[in-house]
Amino acid sequence: MNVINVVEKENMKEKVPQFNVGDLVDVHVKTIEGDKERIQIFNGMVIKRKGSGVRETFTVRRIVQGEGVERVFPVHSPNVADVEVKKSYKTRRAKLYYLRDRKGKGARLKEIRSKEKKASNAKVNEPVPAKAEKQGEEPSTES
Repeated sequence: MNVINVVEKENMKEKVPQFNVGDLVDVHVKTIEGDKERIQIFNGMVIKRKGSGVRETFTVRRIVQGEGVERVFPVHSPNVADVEVKKSYKTRRAKLYYLRDRKGKGARLKEIRSKEKKASNAKVNEPVPAKAEKQGEEPSTES
């Protein structure tokens, strides 16, 4: 095996968070200030994923005080503690660079609802039986 592949496998995370381009995410980043370490959350839309293996990166974009801010994070970096998906949006492209030019309602995407939410709504809307049986009585079998 190649020496580079061995070094890359050592530095890769075992648990890689599952997210796609078009997801609204919270990236938990470890920051060191003096001798203290804390976790800072950077939230925004994933507009790009690039690379593979240990070199894989993703770009997150957010709007701060009317100004767009983009940050690139390595997926396997020890400084990225967690990537939490808040919402998923339908995309037809691998790179969402066109969001840079849009503002307000023009920058909206269509949200993907999860199957779990649809299943829970179906259970709520199930029909209730017309007559509730009393305890201790056998159900009547009339034809």
